[in-house]
Amino acid sequence: MRNLFKIAIRNLLRYKRRTLLTASLITIGVIFVLVFISISGSFKNMMVGQITDSMLGHLQIHKRGYVASIDNLPLNLNLKPNAMKKVEGVLQTIPEIESFSPRIKFGGLFSNFTETTNIRLNGVLPEKEFKTVPLMPSRITAGKKTLQPGEILIPDLLSKGMGVKPGDTVVVVATNQDGSVNGKQFIISGVLEGVTGPGGRDGYIHLNDAVEVLRMEEVEISEVAIRLKDFGKLEKVNAEISNLLSGEVTKQGKPAFEVHTWEKLSPFYNIATMIDLMTFFIKLMLIAVVLISIMNVMIMSVYERVREIGTIAAIGTLPGKILSMFVVEGFCLGLIGIITGNIFGMAIVFILKLAKITFAFGRQEGLILIPTVNVGDLLVISAIVIAVSVIASLQPAYKASRMEPIKALRSV
Repeated sequence: MRNLFKIAIRNLLRYKRRTLLTASLITIGVIFVLVFISISGSFKNMMVGQITDSMLGHLQIHKRGYVASIDNLPLNLNLKPNAMKKVEGVLQTIPEIESFSPRIKFGGLFSNFTETTNIRLNGVLPEKEFKTVPLMPSRITAGKKTLQPGEILIPDLLSKGMGVKPGDTVVVVATNQDGSVNGKQFIISGVLEGVTGPGGRDGYIHLNDAVEVLRMEEVEISEVAIRLKDFGKLEKVNAEISNLLSGEVTKQGKPAFEVHTWEKLSPFYNIATMIDLMTFFIKLMLIAVVLISIMNVMIMSVYERVREIGTIAAIGTLPGKILSMFVVEGFCLGLIGIITGNIFGMAIVFILKLAKITFAFGRQEGLILIPTVNVGDLLVISAIVIAVSVIASLQPAYKASRMEPIKALRSV
């Protein structure tokens, strides 16, 4: 095998210009793929992080049918105390869960005593909410980054539209499940920067205040947002929670709870899917570049070395050995391209990381692009290039191994 590699390297060096051009083409393809994967992956992770860590959480649990009617924020589909105890008991048994936050969601009227408008509100326990969606405090652009009973966090658009600011007194009026109306005064504690997507324009009050405004005799929860220690275990934990809650059924025999990942709750999952699809097609382009480049080189190599092939066949070299020579040559060509491509690609990614390129996402500006390439991507790309290099060499190598020595020696 060592001799085969020596022969392959020698043959590649015999045609330096062709080898350099082909290796350069493979290198450029690898660099392009690595840079694209690092940038698109960074944007995707940033986008997902902004959505999950600012408002949604990684997972959410609802009563069956709630998500289908979520635009109306139905109070009759809240989780009763017994159901919440069941949910809390299940969540506390799963070590992958970092935190969870119960929420009461409802719609109401927001008044500054001169004007009135609609508002969507979330009643939360601040210490749990801020732990479950850790980027939420960073969205508070004015006022205190806390939330106490009797205080309200309002979205930026509402603050500007109604001309209110932190410290002002406002009134929230809501209709409870029975149809009766109740109101409560609040002090604006802070203004929330908007985030693109569902929930990006919601206001927040303390859970106890939500219970009071809605005149609940007992606390009924609309949803439970969950944050995981490791986002990569999302599907595993989702399946585990669903399995543990599957024992609770309705009178119709259907599951009493619904468990949804952020993907099912946000339209931006479609954008994330498009990014993955684009990455897949970029990898296909790399395969095409390597396949065409190496196959072209190897075919030319076979045609130019017909007499050489005839000579080594005439002295007794087995067809399998001849085939191996050309396959190893293609393998070496791909190996050179992948090594140089990985080195230059990682160097460019490192430079882009140092440059700290900023971009805007939705209403948020100044987000820093942090391109990274994980070991898994490097291994996958390297494996693709090497595999395609070998495959591209097979047809020319097979042709060379099947040449008849006499005909090959007669070739000019």
